[in-house]
Amino acid sequence: MKKTEGLGPAVLLVFLFFLIWEMAARAVNMVFILPPPTGILSKLWELREPLFAEHLPSTLAVIMIGLAISVVVGAGIAIWMSISPAAEKALYPLIISSQMIPIIALAPIFVLWFGYSIWSKVVVTVLITFFPITVNTYDGLQSASKDLRELMMTMGAGKKEIFFKLLLPAALPHFYSGLKVAVTLSVIGAAIGEWLGAQAGLGYFSRRMMTQFDGAAVFAPIILLAAIGIVLFILVKLMENKSLKWRKTS
Repeated sequence: MKKTEGLGPAVLLVFLFFLIWEMAARAVNMVFILPPPTGILSKLWELREPLFAEHLPSTLAVIMIGLAISVVVGAGIAIWMSISPAAEKALYPLIISSQMIPIIALAPIFVLWFGYSIWSKVVVTVLITFFPITVNTYDGLQSASKDLRELMMTMGAGKKEIFFKLLLPAALPHFYSGLKVAVTLSVIGAAIGEWLGAQAGLGYFSRRMMTQFDGAAVFAPIILLAAIGIVLFILVKLMENKSLKWRKTS
């Protein structure tokens, strides 16, 4: 009940935002630059067939494949660094450095390597999303109590038991924190990849409509991209709540 009541101010703020947007757009009366929200919803319904049948599945495929690779690679590297100081010293600086290069500058190179296939967009998505998963998971593994680890070792626990009974539970909350950031960034990564080189996708469709000066059609796929990010975030939150019930009762 308290959670439902807490949504009231957020809903009111969103309503006021769109109300002001609607009024400002009608006052400016330049729909090719600032279309009103009602015009965007109307255009979304008008373009529902190409958007939902062709471009949305293409973008979802990029996001899901990119996230899956990021989870496997990111968690794997985090575990490797936590058990190997040499790997931590070698890989951690490279992981940080990978985020110093603007992704938008690398995206054309990936298009050159992979063409307009799905993999050029997937690589962009992975580069953006693996970082929060890797860093947060690694920090979670490092946060496990050293006293408990030493106690388990004195009681005869092996590395496998220590990992699954101590390190993994300690890392899970951090992993989910990184994953919640990653799912929102995955939408950005997919859109960037599609903007710079694609034959289908919501980002591609938005860029194509921009060349036609159709403001409402530019915003329509953006609304879908935002909805994808919100839905993915909620799904991860539900997974977190279900798998970390012990944290609420402890």
